[in-house]
Amino acid sequence: MEETLRLNETRCNDTEMPIDMRFNDGHLIKIITYSVLMVISAIGNIAVLIMTIIRKRKSKSRINTLVMHLAMADLFVTFLMMPFEIGWSITVSWEAGDAMCRIMSFFRVFGLYLSSFVIVCISIDRYYAVMRPLQILDVHRRGKITLIFAWVGSVLCSLPQMLVFHVEAHPKHTCFIQCITFNTFPSHMHELSYSLFVMTAMFWFPLIVIFYTYTSIFVEICRRSKEDRIRRSSIGFLSRARVRTLKMTITIIAVFIICWSPYYVISVWYWIDRSSARQVDLRLQKALFLFACTNSCMNPIIYGIFNIRQRSQMVFTSICS
Repeated sequence: MEETLRLNETRCNDTEMPIDMRFNDGHLIKIITYSVLMVISAIGNIAVLIMTIIRKRKSKSRINTLVMHLAMADLFVTFLMMPFEIGWSITVSWEAGDAMCRIMSFFRVFGLYLSSFVIVCISIDRYYAVMRPLQILDVHRRGKITLIFAWVGSVLCSLPQMLVFHVEAHPKHTCFIQCITFNTFPSHMHELSYSLFVMTAMFWFPLIVIFYTYTSIFVEICRRSKEDRIRRSSIGFLSRARVRTLKMTITIIAVFIICWSPYYVISVWYWIDRSSARQVDLRLQKALFLFACTNSCMNPIIYGIFNIRQRSQMVFTSICS
């Protein structure tokens, strides 16, 4: 046994080991980037969380409640996923055992799912506030139901992570252990199906809902503006609403796409042609995978600018109340 351990140690310390099994520039970039993102996200989301809690005591605004849950979701990413990625990049090999591998694999995606689903809740709330403004009695109930679905859905979507991820030793360098999905799926198609499910739930579903709801809001405001052109005050009133809603729509959709697209571009490439995807520079691969987390840094900025304001204008008073 001792001889085997010494042999394994020799193999792990061998300078001929593949570059991805040793600490490299890609790991360094990942550590630095995640550290910076963690600080920015922590400051932004904690500030938004405190602001929404204070405002929630003064006013029972639905948007404050929704933004509060969004900040909580992004804090899961900030204080669970990001430190996890930093620690793993430092050790390179997985050193925390099988149980922690499964637990952290759950929390690795839970915050991301919750953040995306809460954004969907906000989009639905804004949609009904503009398109169905007279349905006041069901407003708060609908908000609670959508948030419950967001939290429960995030848990359910994250649970498979605990089943597919496990500790596995490298077949050649047996002391190099990783928390991976290797040997879990019976075929490549099963693995691809699970990856497509993750992409659909975390990216395509929220994107479609966001695009549909905010496009509908903008079209509705344009329609109201045309109907009220005779009244001069209404023109200014609805023009401001149209411009602001347009800016918000473009910002939300653009940031969501920019943050998530690089991650899924490299993922789809890896699924379609794994051999060529592996030839991409490791530093570029690490950088592309980091962009998904920037959404947690941008969310407090976007929603803080557009929704958390003491100075309310008439159109957003009706929408956000």
